[in-house]
Formats: sequence, C-alpha cells, structure tokens
Amino acid sequence: MTEAKDERRPAGELEASVMAALWAAQAPQTPGQVQLSLEAGLARTTVTTILSRLHEKGIVGRRRQGRGYAYFPVQDAHGLTARRMHTELDRDSDRHTVLARFVAQLSEADERVLRDLLESGEQ
Repeated sequence: MTEAKDERRPAGELEASVMAALWAAQAPQTPGQVQLSLEAGLARTTVTTILSRLHEKGIVGRRRQGRGYAYFPVQDAHGLTARRMHTELDRDSDRHTVLARFVAQLSEADERVLRDLLESGEQ
C-alpha cells in the first residue's frame, strides 16, 4: 500500500470541504476556483469529480460557464443536515421505531426545542 493511500481522508470530508468553500464564496464557483480556495493540494480533476458527484446527489446546482460549469449550493448547511436526516430516515422501513428511538435519545433541551417547533408549526 502506498503512503498516499494511508493518508486518505475520512469519507465525506472532501465533500464537506468543497461545500464549505461554496458556501463561503456566496457565488457560483468553477472547479478551479474551488480548488484554489481549498488549499489542500487537490488536483482540479479531483475537485471536478467531487462537484459532479454532489450535483448528481442534488446537493449542488450548476450553470454553464465557458466550456465547463460553475457550481453553487442548493441549500445552506442546516438544510443539508436536515436532508441527510431525511435520507437516513428513508432507509429504514419502520419509520415509527426510528423516530421513537431518535426522540428517546434527545437531550432535554433538544426535546424542548422539538416540542416547541411541533407546537408552533415552524418550518
């Protein structure tokens, strides 16, 4: 095994870094612009692959810019976290049990927030 393989980042870390760069930019970014903002020594092709995968997942949008694309986040960080929670919930056929166990494991403060949100109907 090569040294480079030993230094692989945990799954999702690169995607999270790319998303952070897009949110910070507040304007659509090309893969080259994202690469420069990351300062992580990644190849532009790697950044392009990550952005393409995020686009396939519906996490980022893109628009034509020259011969390539400029990418932008579809949601803010909180929206993305909520989306991930829904994705996990959808993976299990027994939603009732999953939700019951989730609620049972909430701290008192989080339970209070959830109760207030449900009572107010806030989105």
